[in-house]
Amino acid sequence: MEKVEKLVLHEVGMRDGLQIEQKIVPTETKIKWIESLISSGADIIQLGSFVHPRRVPQMADTDAVFRHFISSPKKRNCVFSGLVLNEKGLERGMACGVEMFCMGVSASETHSKKNTGMSVSEAAERITKMAQEALKAGKKVQVSVQSAFGCGYEGAISEERVIRIVERFLGAGLRQISLADTAGMANPAQVEKLFEKIRSLAANVECACHFHDAWGLGLANVYAACRSGVRYFESAFAGMGGCPFTRRGMGNVCSEDMINMFMKMGVLGDVDIDAIISVSKEAEDFFGRKLPGILYKTKDGKKEEVSK
Repeated sequence: MEKVEKLVLHEVGMRDGLQIEQKIVPTETKIKWIESLISSGADIIQLGSFVHPRRVPQMADTDAVFRHFISSPKKRNCVFSGLVLNEKGLERGMACGVEMFCMGVSASETHSKKNTGMSVSEAAERITKMAQEALKAGKKVQVSVQSAFGCGYEGAISEERVIRIVERFLGAGLRQISLADTAGMANPAQVEKLFEKIRSLAANVECACHFHDAWGLGLANVYAACRSGVRYFESAFAGMGGCPFTRRGMGNVCSEDMINMFMKMGVLGDVDIDAIISVSKEAEDFFGRKLPGILYKTKDGKKEEVSK
């Protein structure tokens, strides 16, 4: 692959990785894991989501986790992001210092109603207004199209549905746009084609991708996205996670496996992959089972030479 501009790593394990787990991770353990992720050199770390604790109990301490790190005097080179679904979540996020807001609209009516209780049209209207409000407050904002490559309930999702939502975002002045493969149904050819279409809509659009590894195509889809000009990559340590409101809540692309691929390709450096692996190993011990990631189970901790 030709030399590419800087890739941006967005670690979402503390939110998407944990949200479907029944065993609650104590706040002090979350803080320890996040400190390791900060030391890894990840560019963006998603600390949690602002959802009702009855719906997602694992995220009940998100406000406290943000306050801990936002008030910390320690130097860091990463941005802290948080997921919001509605105006109440945005209000909470503003109050505790979220630096980057992530919010999205599903291209699937069924998934949208299960995930947010709103139709696609209603969600698009509200999310767009919320995103503009966050931008006016000086926050970084990323908007996403969820179920962009298929839906566990509805099956195939037409490109036209995805493009309509993206055009609405662009028309509202929103330029950082993620396509999320919520149900893990994407394939590399589909990924490359859709991202190329998105990038053709506006010269200054910044594309991000979020893949789930339902059928073993996660890294192949990441590679296809990179080939098509995507530079923001969302992943979760140990390949944990999945959406609790889709039919198959399969794990995310594994952070350390993805980073290892990019490093061996010579398009990424300056990441302490062992810091992420340490979190994956601790998560394995905490949950008492093998997790989907590969590298954390096989790497012996020795530094490897990568191509330059």
